[in-house]
Amino acid sequence: MSDDVDHNRRRFFAGAVTMLAAAQLTPGTAAAKPAKPAAGVKIGGNTSFASLKQIDAGLLNVGYAEAGPVDGPAVILLHGWPYDIYSFVDVAPLLVAAGYRVIVPYLRGYGTTRFLSDGTMRNGQPSAIAADIIAVMDALRIDKATIAGFDWGARTANIIAALWPERCKAMVSVSGYLIGSQQAGKMPLPPKAELQWWYQFYFATERGREGYEKYRREFSKLIWQLASPQWHFDDATFERSAAAFDNPDHVAIVIHNYRWRLGLAEGEAKYDGYEALLSRAPVIGVPTITMEGDANGAPHPNPSAYAKMFSGKYSHRTIKGGVGHNLPQEAPKAFAAAIMDVTADV
Repeated sequence: MSDDVDHNRRRFFAGAVTMLAAAQLTPGTAAAKPAKPAAGVKIGGNTSFASLKQIDAGLLNVGYAEAGPVDGPAVILLHGWPYDIYSFVDVAPLLVAAGYRVIVPYLRGYGTTRFLSDGTMRNGQPSAIAADIIAVMDALRIDKATIAGFDWGARTANIIAALWPERCKAMVSVSGYLIGSQQAGKMPLPPKAELQWWYQFYFATERGREGYEKYRREFSKLIWQLASPQWHFDDATFERSAAAFDNPDHVAIVIHNYRWRLGLAEGEAKYDGYEALLSRAPVIGVPTITMEGDANGAPHPNPSAYAKMFSGKYSHRTIKGGVGHNLPQEAPKAFAAAIMDVTADV
């Protein structure tokens, strides 16, 4: 896939990357300083992480990939549904070559992440997932990090930037501002928009829960195809990520997440304060770059609808060339460049 980006300048990764396009800046936003080049880095085709680890963090024992110097500026990369840490398998080497410490955790319900107690509610509400990432930062003694993600990962990054701005150095968010609430989730949309959320309504039924339990691989592959209609991934690429859905809590977390959004499932009282703040649609003040693929087949807002939700240094980039929903895996050079650029002046 092409990694062309609709903005005004280009960068080179020391001969390893030809013409990495830059992004279209919103009016009044200055261009970022060039990032350190990534000389000799393999571009695309990576199939594994050098180091996979486990750590107790909050309610979880979290599985995560780590790469780069321990004393480098920290970047936390967050995946969505139905994806996993391999969405960033080609992003991480680019960031490591530029001197970053890269952490890529499996969210609750994915991969090797497990609950420490059988008695803990398998809660998929967004604020709980964000609190997990703060716990990971605490466990790894990371005071502040750049946080970047897509889908559930972008929503999690948004929540952290809004609720814990002192922990978020900067942010890269695919599909922009994704903070929502149960109240907002109850509002009907026009029929065409509702159609895009067909799986949310399927998951609201017991048939849907049983169907996802039985056919989680087939279901997830269908979502990949619908969300990224021009991404021609092979079976090996899909299977690397699909293994993460075998997590024993995966179905419970996914179903609860979507039912909670519609107000069909209760959350936990300890997160009520967070949810009350998020229901006010807080403006995000940390430096931010939002991104969108030009062929994203998943539900997503128009960039013009959320630009006002960012009060700090901000720009938006549209990634061209048939790039779909899984932007980091489809356009890793553009995603890594956004992280380097958003952190260049902070």
